[in-house]
Amino acid sequence: MAERSAQEPNPSAGCRCAVAICLKAWKKSGMRSPWFPAFLIPALFLSAIPASAQSAAGAQQPKPADAVRFDPTLGAAKASPFDSVEWHDVSDWEIEGRAWPEAQRLKHFDRLPAEAEKTVTKAVWNLSRDSAGMMARFKTNASALYVDYKLTKTTLSLPIMPATGASGVDIYARDNAGKWRWVAVSKPSAQEVKAELIGGLDPASREYAAYLPLYNGVEHLRIGVPKGSTFERLAPRQKPVVFYGTSITHGASASRPGMVHTAILGRRLDMPVVNLGFSGNGRMDAAVGEFLAKIDAAAYVIDCLPNMQPAAVTERCAPLVRLLRKARPETPIVLVEDRRFTNDWITPAKARFHTENHAALKAAFDGLVAEGVSQLFYIPGDTLYGTDGEGATDASHASDLGFMRQADAFEPVLRKVLGR
Repeated sequence: MAERSAQEPNPSAGCRCAVAICLKAWKKSGMRSPWFPAFLIPALFLSAIPASAQSAAGAQQPKPADAVRFDPTLGAAKASPFDSVEWHDVSDWEIEGRAWPEAQRLKHFDRLPAEAEKTVTKAVWNLSRDSAGMMARFKTNASALYVDYKLTKTTLSLPIMPATGASGVDIYARDNAGKWRWVAVSKPSAQEVKAELIGGLDPASREYAAYLPLYNGVEHLRIGVPKGSTFERLAPRQKPVVFYGTSITHGASASRPGMVHTAILGRRLDMPVVNLGFSGNGRMDAAVGEFLAKIDAAAYVIDCLPNMQPAAVTERCAPLVRLLRKARPETPIVLVEDRRFTNDWITPAKARFHTENHAALKAAFDGLVAEGVSQLFYIPGDTLYGTDGEGATDASHASDLGFMRQADAFEPVLRKVLGR
């Protein structure tokens, strides 16, 4: 136990001294009073308490300076860390991945226009409110980047997907060679995010891309730079590659929005993309096909098998391709087999399912080619996640490794299709 400082008062010692003096005086009086002096009782009680306990009790009382620490509102006003930030509202300029830009939307960052609510399934409509695949491009010489945004849902993550991927804003930039490189991602812990993403940036003027959340919607989004920085809004590039698919296309389970294979391919091909992945509901629906046909696409990639049975593939594939071909006679269409579950080597029923699904898609493809449908391409699914079983988080949904491998499988086909 630490020794008491010579200057530090000892309350119990003082009380014991006072009691001794009073008792002496009482005895001198001949103890004539039958009652012990009442005023000595509190002093006797205090004198019995060890000095260490009294000292500890005193230490628990907050010092005047501690009050501000416990309640910052009592302190002097401080400048906001964002007072020197200039904000740019992303809804003020068109962004990539937001198809049908002239169409009315219920919310600015919805993927489908308002009219789709009347024709697509309720599940597809609800999932379309997520901002998956949208990307805002801008140029700045800022030394720091900030974001200020509000999400539409309070659920920030999924059991197999972190908040950075489901609800984060992910930043990339072009290096001096023009290659896209990762910069920073937000780390949402609440529905509203206002934060510096990164500081200490090389203040050279360069192009940036901000990928919006994959499994959440966005009420509003602002990009911030230090006041005095240049800032140029970049218009979306035309003729995107349009992906229609399932939860995997939607982005499960990427660690960041820029790590889904559609985004990886967009950077590698240096092209805009539209992500129309609908978790659990990518089923070659004709109603979705009608909206696909309205996009002036560089290519369509149909990757719906993970949500379909072989009979449904046989029923729906050819009509969807014919619908797109009628509307866009020259636009390439790529059909993709579903990935295999990474543990199907030990689950025979699942292995049979994948084999039968693949066979149904290949038969539909061969029949369409025999009909004379041109510009039709095919990507096999057996090795989309690799062959070592390490490409998924839960056997089904891709990890970042799985998405990189899937991009590797798609890239040569798309380069051939696009003449790149």
